[in-house]
Amino acid sequence: MTVMADRPHMLTEEFETLARIGAREVEGLRLEFIDGKLGVKAVPDGDHGLVIEWLLRICIQHRPELFLYGEQGLKVQRYREGRARPDGVLAPSGFMKAQGEWVDPEAVLMVVEVTSYDSDTDRRDRIEKPRAFAETGIPVYLLIDRDSCEVSVHSEPDGHRYETVRTVPFGKDVRLPDPVGITLPTEVLKDWVR
Repeated sequence: MTVMADRPHMLTEEFETLARIGAREVEGLRLEFIDGKLGVKAVPDGDHGLVIEWLLRICIQHRPELFLYGEQGLKVQRYREGRARPDGVLAPSGFMKAQGEWVDPEAVLMVVEVTSYDSDTDRRDRIEKPRAFAETGIPVYLLIDRDSCEVSVHSEPDGHRYETVRTVPFGKDVRLPDPVGITLPTEVLKDWVR
């Protein structure tokens, strides 16, 4: 591996090696690589897991041909040079077959992030990831923000950003636009915040 001081950014292949070693050697370590920068994703708490369980149940009930994969590594950004590990990836059941740890996002309908109570949630979940997912062309980015008690639905990616963002407070139903086409009743999310 090349010494990082000699150049400004890590190569994607170097990141994948580092992430693989880190996951094997340090329990709970989850790395991401967005905008050429290495990031560490917080280990989720129990309520975070309950939010994902709630969403998984809704998705299976309304769209049984799809599955909400947890923590699936995705190739993101232009030319797929980034690597992200969203909290949820909604895609056709079986889409990951024979793809390895970092899958191609072509079949992904929606990615989901549930905010954690860590210092870089604002930058990572509200700025960097929406941009990376929009650049990738993922149709819907769902942010369940436990800090502000809001759900934000980002849609209509233009290759740089999402053109439409709809934000509602917990307790109000929110429609996930096509190709997802599900309405989420968000009242229960009030139970899973600090």
